[in-house]
Amino acid sequence: MPARATRFRTLAIFGALLTMLLLSGLSGLVLGTVPLDLSDAIAALLPVARTEETALASSLVRDLRAPRVVLALAVGAALASAGAAMQGLFRNPLADPGLIGVSSGSALAAVAMMVAGSALELPAGALPYAVPLAAFTGGVIAAWLAVRLAVHDGHTGTATLLLAGLAINAIAGAGIGLLTQQAGDAALRDALFWLFGSLGKAGWGELTVCVPPLLLIVLWLPRHAGALNALLLGASEAAHLGVDVERFKRRLLLGVVLAVALSVALAGLIGFVGLIVPHLMRLLLGPDHRLILPASALAGATLLTLADLAARTLLSPAEIPVGVLTALIGGPFFLALLVNLRGRTGGW
Repeated sequence: MPARATRFRTLAIFGALLTMLLLSGLSGLVLGTVPLDLSDAIAALLPVARTEETALASSLVRDLRAPRVVLALAVGAALASAGAAMQGLFRNPLADPGLIGVSSGSALAAVAMMVAGSALELPAGALPYAVPLAAFTGGVIAAWLAVRLAVHDGHTGTATLLLAGLAINAIAGAGIGLLTQQAGDAALRDALFWLFGSLGKAGWGELTVCVPPLLLIVLWLPRHAGALNALLLGASEAAHLGVDVERFKRRLLLGVVLAVALSVALAGLIGFVGLIVPHLMRLLLGPDHRLILPASALAGATLLTLADLAARTLLSPAEIPVGVLTALIGGPFFLALLVNLRGRTGGW
């Protein structure tokens, strides 16, 4: 394809992604159990005087829908960007941010805090802050352990890192099973809903603290696109091109771990966003991470915003955990991807 046509196609794809992002955000503000006019939803975000008729719309948008939209945009962008970075680092389209144990470590720590908080009868105002803090800490510790096990003689073994992550995932899964068996009804209900992912508890206080670091990581990851492109040629070739491979791996893993741990702390376990979005962007844009990383951030933000909108409207007034919907989308996609890979390689 000529360079001009390729450039036009790339611009068209990014234009479509930006348009879908804007439309998904506006849809999240307007649609719901109580539909609103677009003008009312936008006016609710502006610092203008409220009448009795607009007070309900203002409260609905400002206190409920806008925080969910902001959280969905930030978490979706972070998970998709982290997935794109992981797939580039491992040179494998099946790589996922949760492979190194950060998601399962976050889940184990969060469930432990829920069960302990219920048993110890912590103050009602403390638990909403204690659970995300525990989830973030647990994810970082799990990932640190996986990386420590993978480092030998100053080199980070990719295969060892994946195996360590699988072992940590298995141990964390067993721990979660034991904890939920001992949990009371209220703690069990909260834990199960959190384990399937939810944006329902988004509040401006948590968003003010956690969303800026997430967005900084999303903006920071594309700075390493050149090194990821060099790594596609192999570690030795990347080193010959001037990339400090070991230092690069650790920095990139640190960014991925922080992004995923913060995302899980805010929204629970939301699977497949970090797997399917980067893969689709790679199919559309090719292997250049200078395009894949920003495109994945836009597409991931859009996907999670639309998934959350569906989660709270499909069975309204009941709410479906958003992680269930992303799994329903991602599961068939993952199977199709496996079948496609089998067809290319002629077998498993």
